[in-house]
Amino acid sequence: MKFGLLYEMQRPHEDYVIDHTALIEETLEQCIKADEVGFDYLWFVEHHFLTSFSGSSAPEVIVSALARLTSRIRLGFGVVVLPHHHPVQVAERIAMVDHLSGGRVEFGIGRSSPYEQLGLGVDPRDTREIMEEALQIVPKIWQSGRQFSWEGKHFSIPEREILPKPKQDPHPPIWMACTQPASYEIAAGHGVGVLSFGSGAPAGMKKHVDAYRENIKSAKPVGAFVNNQWANFTLGHCGDNNEEAQKVGANAIKEFFGPNRPYTADRKDVYDRLLEAWGGVPDHLQANFSRFQGGEQDLGGGGAPRAMLGELPPELLCERGVIVAGDPDGCIECVKRHEEIGVDQTLLIMQSDQIPHDKVMHSIELFGKEVIPAFK
Repeated sequence: MKFGLLYEMQRPHEDYVIDHTALIEETLEQCIKADEVGFDYLWFVEHHFLTSFSGSSAPEVIVSALARLTSRIRLGFGVVVLPHHHPVQVAERIAMVDHLSGGRVEFGIGRSSPYEQLGLGVDPRDTREIMEEALQIVPKIWQSGRQFSWEGKHFSIPEREILPKPKQDPHPPIWMACTQPASYEIAAGHGVGVLSFGSGAPAGMKKHVDAYRENIKSAKPVGAFVNNQWANFTLGHCGDNNEEAQKVGANAIKEFFGPNRPYTADRKDVYDRLLEAWGGVPDHLQANFSRFQGGEQDLGGGGAPRAMLGELPPELLCERGVIVAGDPDGCIECVKRHEEIGVDQTLLIMQSDQIPHDKVMHSIELFGKEVIPAFK
């Protein structure tokens, strides 16, 4: 089992006003500590317009800083939103950061949400096609010789030399953000790792992990090699007192998936107008719209829907591995629920707007010194 920290970049605030200088400094300090105490990965999202929920709008900037401030830990883009960027620039920037880090970059890809796509002038209906085409292009750029060209539906690239190539030979491992069974199948077919961002109990995910392991055997990899790895996401908090730490973790996940964000009301209005204009929801966007259509799906493949997580007692959330929280012994038991279903990495959000920086630092240090060694 390997362990990663995922960063939306959040900190406590008043009235949704964020001190971004403090947020950036705290994030760097936490990541340096994670490198020191034995975490294997750091992952940074790319989000836009999500006030107070995510301050990670330019992950390549903070990952570049961490490339020089850390020495061992893997640095993950979790994820590059391919429909928002030209694949040539994606290939160049990832390769550049790979050199800065000494070859420690992990390349995750995804599509984002219609709310964010519309803010950047991207038609949500096109995002799957754009992502699929860009995902074919980027690894080919990395493996190309002196010249590269491409002619497709969404991108036309005349013959050019595209530099630099990554430090890792032939290129960084490739991952895909997934929230539903169709995504797991696509990831397996492309031979890329899964960054599973569901919210259910790990036990409900076992059938999907097993199916992914079987399907990836017949992959047609988009890159030079198959990345047969599965990372399971959840909220994490490690403290000295088991009951107190469980309550902190439960409250964090309640607010993480809660409705109390400035953009939430706007998003429903935007989605309603889209539904009227489109006359329905395309199949590949069902997961994005489900929470605004008479109830929310259980995107995790098992356990409670996200809207119900805050209603469940902390000890039950921990017992089932929905969160990883408690004292070190309690966290070890939570992680075992993920280990049992055959995942390769437990991916934790420890920094949230419900937990102050000093408690996050203590959680990272305690987890690194007492929990991670139990799985090595």
